[in-house]
Amino acid sequence: MRAEAIEAMTPYLDAMYANPSGSHRFAREARKALDEARDLVAATLGCKPGEVVFTSGGTEGDNHAILGAVRRLGGVAVCPAAEHHAVLHCVEHVNGVVVRVNSVGTVDLDDLQRVLEEATDEQLITVVSVMAVNNEVGSITPMRDVARIVRKYAPNAILHTDAVQAACWVDLREITPLVDALSLSAHKFGGPKGVGVMVIKTGKNLEPLIFGGGQERDRRSGTHNVSGIIATAKALEVTDQTRAEETERVTKLRDRLVDEIRKRFRVNIVFLVSRTCAFQVLKMKPCCFCWIRQTCMHLLHRPAPAGQWNLHMYWRQWALNGRGAMGHCV
Repeated sequence: MRAEAIEAMTPYLDAMYANPSGSHRFAREARKALDEARDLVAATLGCKPGEVVFTSGGTEGDNHAILGAVRRLGGVAVCPAAEHHAVLHCVEHVNGVVVRVNSVGTVDLDDLQRVLEEATDEQLITVVSVMAVNNEVGSITPMRDVARIVRKYAPNAILHTDAVQAACWVDLREITPLVDALSLSAHKFGGPKGVGVMVIKTGKNLEPLIFGGGQERDRRSGTHNVSGIIATAKALEVTDQTRAEETERVTKLRDRLVDEIRKRFRVNIVFLVSRTCAFQVLKMKPCCFCWIRQTCMHLLHRPAPAGQWNLHMYWRQWALNGRGAMGHCV
């Protein structure tokens, strides 16, 4: 966790431990802190405070978007094949449609358009979920293009994005206006585990997953985790303030890694997008992995457990970038 997040949450683990749903003075103080955290999150995401829903994490947010839309509206859910399982398994669970992805791991826009165009009145598309940044290879989805297609061919559908991996690398103010619902997980940007944020735009009604005391305007019941929410808001604020600097730092590490691979091996590096962006494909033999891992550890100046590097092998093909899982290790 970020030090700033720990410092912000600590008072709410002890002296200010009241339930914000209560009516006494201590509860009102907790409620004030909760409202301030909501305002801060809304400003960072570019939405209204009333559109912010605090959850237990990205998985709950993704489930809420898919299941909540289908249970409330019926119809068919759609997502790309490379979505996080929190989305993909939900879509499969409700017998939805999975569309293809392209060579860089983002949604195939032509296939998405085809699926939406071919939808019938009996199988109306009611929710489309497309992740903002891929959790495996870090490729960034062109959300404006996705939104354009969805608004044209499925204008009444809920457009949701899993933005769990995006907060550290993309200004979410550019994404939030394009979608109807958005999911975040606090631990991905230095907040506590078990806390998440969901944006549900005004007028977009999703069936709640959790019923009870009516918290979060009846959208997500359950006693608020005040300390976790305070820490989440602070971590998101610091992430937003330091994003440009951090992206520049990790990009330099990425470039050093690519340059060292070029020096030591005769490999054909195919840049699927500009090197200024996040995704390249390296074609090389699997035996190179041991050296790559050593190089990563040298560049980072500290050891890291296996599996943390954003180097995913598809037989003789590697996907390498500096904005995915690797970025969270440094």
